[in-house]
Amino acid sequence: MPLHHAVLALLSAKPAHGYELKSSFEQAVGDQWGGLNIGHLYQILERLSRDGLIESERQPQQVKPDRVIHRLTPAGRAELDRWLAEPAMPARGYRDDFVLKVMAAVRSPDPATLATVLSRQRAHLLRQLHALTDARATTATTPVESLLISAAELHIRADLGVVDAAEESLAADPVAAVSEQAPPAAIPPQSVAG
Repeated sequence: MPLHHAVLALLSAKPAHGYELKSSFEQAVGDQWGGLNIGHLYQILERLSRDGLIESERQPQQVKPDRVIHRLTPAGRAELDRWLAEPAMPARGYRDDFVLKVMAAVRSPDPATLATVLSRQRAHLLRQLHALTDARATTATTPVESLLISAAELHIRADLGVVDAAEESLAADPVAAVSEQAPPAAIPPQSVAG
């Protein structure tokens, strides 16, 4: 759970309360990641505490409500170290909403549907790429935010490659794209020796 581990990483630097963590996270990754919902952050903190990865201490304040300061526990440090030692793993399988949209477009009775879907996707990706170029030029970025912008650009360029591949392979022969393959031959049941 990357956000859980990001919170552990922030707490490894120093103890902090919820709004400090939200601010530190957003400063570290910048606008490209998007804001961290404070309600979600408190759910993460509750789970980390329940799992013994952080400990929390309520500190009274005179004017404001009590502040809860969170600290990394030795178990939290060990979990953070374990997570950092592993390569980042993508979600299981390859799931992409665009591929589902292409599948639906290929099956459309209107042959222009696929071309329209591909054209709209390409235009959307090019707008995103342009916005990232603007963000890089106009935003004073941290090294992590700059890396995030670079990663987003690389992902978008790869997605543009998928659009190109769909045009080349599916638009060239849409009939073959929707033809049903024969179901695999049934595997005979194994005989049980008695």
